Amino acid sequence: MTAIKVLLVDDDPLVRAGLSLMLGGADDIEIVGEAADGSEVTSLVDRTHPDVVLMDIRMPSVDGLAATEALRGRDDAPQVVVLTTFHADDQVLRALRAGAAGFVLKDTPPAEIVAAVRRVAAGDPVLSPAVTRQLMAHAAGDPGPGDTRRSRARDRVASLNDREREVAVAVGRGLANAEIAAELYMSVATVKTHVSRILAKLDLNNRVQIALLAHDAGLLEETDHP
Repeated sequence: MTAIKVLLVDDDPLVRAGLSLMLGGADDIEIVGEAADGSEVTSLVDRTHPDVVLMDIRMPSVDGLAATEALRGRDDAPQVVVLTTFHADDQVLRALRAGAAGFVLKDTPPAEIVAAVRRVAAGDPVLSPAVTRQLMAHAAGDPGPGDTRRSRARDRVASLNDREREVAVAVGRGLANAEIAAELYMSVATVKTHVSRILAKLDLNNRVQIALLAHDAGLLEETDHP
């Protein structure tokens, strides 16, 4: 079994030590490096080739948002999981827009952080449907240039066919694949295929970004669902 290689990025040495202890105890996880600031991330990734980066959102020089954007622009980008003390603040939302695969709270129980690393390494986002819905509600109050963002988002989703659009809306509502399959009368495998096609068509990293784009385009407002 190939170990999941993890890079820890946090300006607090006690946080890094705690994460190293809890993750290092898992047989299938290897800590390949640690950084105290986002400015160190790119060079460390080049040297250690991690599968997953656990990234603090707030650091003194280069923050986790800038470091995430830099990493996700690479062809061989590792998955990024944001570490935060807040469920849905503006910086977390921006990191997810930049391509982070999810976030975990710093006070999350150790077993759940280990499980989160495994999920992200397997290609699944670290966001429950409930948290996705919370993020959508937070995005509704996002003070960014709404009209411009909506217009650009609508232009992008126009490339989706009707079925892909339905799946994108369901993802935006925070539904899991099995729930989407039941609601749209298709198999889970077909849902996964549609999600993959949406990601490719829209040049997105993960289903979190699908949800945010569906929100930005106003697709969620066009449904009768709460």
